[in-house]
Amino acid sequence: MEPPLPRSLFPVTERWAYLNHAGVAPLPSSAVEAMAGYASRIAGGGSLAVEGHNQRAEEIRQVSARLLGVPERDVAFVKNTTEGLGFVANGLDWQPGDRVVVPDLEFPSTLYPWLALRDRGVVVDLVVPQGPGRTLATEAFAEVIARGVPPKVVATSWVQFGRGWRTDLGALARVCHYAGALLCADVIQGLGVIPSELEAWGVDFATADAHKWLLGPEGIGVLYVAGRCLDRLRPLEPGWNSVVHRQQWDDRELVWDAGARRLEGGSHNQAGLHALGASLDLLAGAGIDDVWRHVDELCDRACAGLAGVGARVLSDRSVAGRSGVVTFSVAGHDPAAVHRHLLEAGIVTSPRGGGVRLAPHAYNTAEEIDALVAQVGQLCGGAGGTAR
Repeated sequence: MEPPLPRSLFPVTERWAYLNHAGVAPLPSSAVEAMAGYASRIAGGGSLAVEGHNQRAEEIRQVSARLLGVPERDVAFVKNTTEGLGFVANGLDWQPGDRVVVPDLEFPSTLYPWLALRDRGVVVDLVVPQGPGRTLATEAFAEVIARGVPPKVVATSWVQFGRGWRTDLGALARVCHYAGALLCADVIQGLGVIPSELEAWGVDFATADAHKWLLGPEGIGVLYVAGRCLDRLRPLEPGWNSVVHRQQWDDRELVWDAGARRLEGGSHNQAGLHALGASLDLLAGAGIDDVWRHVDELCDRACAGLAGVGARVLSDRSVAGRSGVVTFSVAGHDPAAVHRHLLEAGIVTSPRGGGVRLAPHAYNTAEEIDALVAQVGQLCGGAGGTAR
């Protein structure tokens, strides 16, 4: 099983079996070189070195749009997922009694922007995940949506961070739109590893930053705003980069850019953007379908091996609900202790979701998965450690 992404581009492999891409991804060397090259040019030339930056930003916007499955004009650059969600939550026009539906057990950044609206009279209702996999079937959303006045927004993660449940965004969008609601998705745990067609699925807003599956740095991300929804968002950080006449410094007319770029406000994080561009080029070159196929096979291998040595797989691995995240537990062992044991063996995971979370990417190998299984087998009493 040859990895779609060259291992030679990932210095982390020299020391670690790195299986924590749902946490913070290690940068590929091409991203490091892009960031360093930008910094070097600015160091040597300052404003004389900025020529071409706008063109590069638009190239990266194009690649981002293809990965999201949306039109280029509907993509804005943001600092992180939190900012993107904040632009949506605080940019909409809210009235007392308006309603939001969002899952319980979300990552704080996916939940807090909506809870913060309560002081404006907005009602926030929670959808409770079900079972050991903490699944969120479309029907569970539909039941909560139907319990009160039609919500203005339904917000959810595409892939839940704790145990990796993947929500069917297309099915959920249909339920939301039938009820007159908008769908806002945090896609950080899926974008870059699972093929996405957000426009075709009917998603209204989606955002993710770069430092997980996109293999980019912190401090840069993307926000998708469906064109039909753009005028419903009040730009929260208006600036020279928000307007049609962005290079005409003496123009005092406020004429918004026709696309999502109106939300960008000021200068981009160019160092982060250059690094993100290199990582996106790497993913695009490998092909997102092949990336997902490889990661899915590694996760299947991990689940089979872990079950074989006596560990309990907590993640739902149904075809519709699976993702690049697998969370497991070892009877009699605290997840943090299992994480430390693996770390001492050179394997990087994360204690999350009430267990130990592993999240391989497309440069990881079957041998690394087998090494993890063997180490977990030791904790389970010495059972065999080779996945089948």
